[in-house]
Amino acid sequence: MLPWKRVLRPLTALLLTAAVALVPAATAHADSATSSGWNDYSCKPSAAHPRPVVLVHGTLGNSVDNWLGLAPYLEHRGYCVFSLDYGQLSGVPFFYGLGPIDKSAEQLQVFVDKVLAATGATKADLVGHSQGGMMPRYYLKFLGGASKVNALVGIAPNNHGTTLSGLTNLLPYFPGAEDLLSTATPGLADQVVGSAFMAKLNAGGDTVAGVHYTVIATQHDEVVTPYRTAFLSGSDVHNVLLQDLCPLDLSEHVAIALIDRIAFHEVTNALDPAHATRTTCASVFS
Repeated sequence: MLPWKRVLRPLTALLLTAAVALVPAATAHADSATSSGWNDYSCKPSAAHPRPVVLVHGTLGNSVDNWLGLAPYLEHRGYCVFSLDYGQLSGVPFFYGLGPIDKSAEQLQVFVDKVLAATGATKADLVGHSQGGMMPRYYLKFLGGASKVNALVGIAPNNHGTTLSGLTNLLPYFPGAEDLLSTATPGLADQVVGSAFMAKLNAGGDTVAGVHYTVIATQHDEVVTPYRTAFLSGSDVHNVLLQDLCPLDLSEHVAIALIDRIAFHEVTNALDPAHATRTTCASVFS
C-alpha cells in the first residue's frame, strides 16, 4: 500500500467521526434489531454449542452492519447469536462506539445479563471487533464479567492503544485537538496509545483468571497500529496472525471482521476448541 493511502484511511475515519457528530438524529437503532435470524431471544443453546455468542461491534459500527457476515456464519453452524449497540452519542445515529468506554462496558454488562436470562445459560462467549474486542476486557476486569464469560475472541482488537498509523502523534501540534477529541468522541480518545483508560485497563496484566482469550490480528491493519499491539499476554491466551494461517490473506482492519471467512473459521475454533480444525486459505470455502 502506498504511504499516502496508509494515512488517508485513518484520516477518513477521524473526519467521518467529526461529520457524524454534527448530524441530527433521524432515527433510533434498537439493540434488539434482528437480521438474518440472530438476536432471537427464543433461541436455546444446544448441547453442541451450550453458550450464547454475544457480538460486540467496533468504533463507528453497530449491531447489524458490523456482523452481516459473521452472525449468519455462526447461526448457520448452530450457535445462538446476539449483538448489541453501545457507546451512542446524543444526536448521532447508526455510528456507535463513540462514548466513554467504561460506560460502554456497563452497557455490555446489562446486555450479557439479558442474554443469559433469556437463554438460560450460565456463561456466554464474546466475539468483538476492534474496540469491541478490547472493551469487554474492562467488563471482565472491573464489572464482574469474568464469572459470566467463558471466552473472549478479539478480531483486530485495540488492546494497548493505537497510533492510527502515526496520526495520533500529530495531535500535540494542533492546539485544542486533544481536548476536542476527548469531548466530542471520548470513545476514540480512550483508545489513543498512552491514554488514562488504556493505562487503567492494562495495569496489573492483560487478562483475568477463568476466561479463555483469543486474538486474531492482521498484519495489514491500518487502524490498530502497530498491529502486534493487538496481542495479549497471559497464561490462557491464543494470539493468531491471520497471515500465518493464510499468507495470501490481504484483509485489513474492516474486512477481517466483515467478510473474511478465514478469520471466521478461526473464530469457530476459538468458540469450540474441542472440535477445532486447521485454518488455511481453503477455509474461505468452509
